[in-house]
Amino acid sequence: MVSLTDRIPYQAIVDRPALKFSDGKRMAVWVIVNVEHWRIENPMPRTVLPPPMGQPLLPDVPNWSWHEYGMRSGFWRQHKALTDRNIPATLAINGHVCQSYPRVASAALEAGWEFMGHGYFQGPTHKLEDQRGAIAQTIEAITEFSGVPPRSWECPGLTETAESLDLLREQGIEYIADWVIDDLPQDIDTPFGTITTIPYTVETNDIAVYALQQHRSDELLVRGIDQFDRLYQESRENARVMAISVHPYITGVPHRIKYLEQLLDYIGKHEHVCWMTASEIGDWYRGQTS
Repeated sequence: MVSLTDRIPYQAIVDRPALKFSDGKRMAVWVIVNVEHWRIENPMPRTVLPPPMGQPLLPDVPNWSWHEYGMRSGFWRQHKALTDRNIPATLAINGHVCQSYPRVASAALEAGWEFMGHGYFQGPTHKLEDQRGAIAQTIEAITEFSGVPPRSWECPGLTETAESLDLLREQGIEYIADWVIDDLPQDIDTPFGTITTIPYTVETNDIAVYALQQHRSDELLVRGIDQFDRLYQESRENARVMAISVHPYITGVPHRIKYLEQLLDYIGKHEHVCWMTASEIGDWYRGQTS
């Protein structure tokens, strides 16, 4: 059996063929808004408060509510920040959100955002009893709600099994965000055709910045500007792609939203940048390399 790493051959970015965007652009930035369904009867995918006296309790009301605040309030701040600036976002969506939070899904649909599959419920891929069935269930839910089957995918927590890429491509997924390996896309062979990585991020990602590393509220702005500036400089030699990944319960809160807005405004002032979605980046890459 061919290992996963053998299917993703090493490429030094300094040796990559030169790629170009249209209209004098040289760098793409895509924003990923992650909307998820956390089941209150289960342990939470992530927590902000430890259990009292170290004794976990279900239902975990405070940590479930932390996430729920994002879906009720935080999402709408992010939605306004993006729609006010006419930035096309990618909605990484649990399939069940179409049923449990139709107001959120409808707002994204009306804004023209791309729906990216993100599992059916929020939970690790490798714990699924039927991964193929869960993928199909997610695709069906998104297709029924939006009228268009998803072309791109981000596994919850970027978790995969050795079969995930094959199962996703088998069911029509063309683009995957889990492989944070480069600042340009890369093709991966599967028995069902090519699946292409879209440069994603664990660094300009509000989960890492705030929930894990516990930085000040302005850290995403500081780090995002530094990330952008270097990639923009490098894009003089070859194209670059930058991802900004956000969650409603993290950067959608009142004390952080202005820093996301300021980062979007900073990037938007640069003339050689284009805002794109996951599949737009994937289609651009395939058009450049075909």
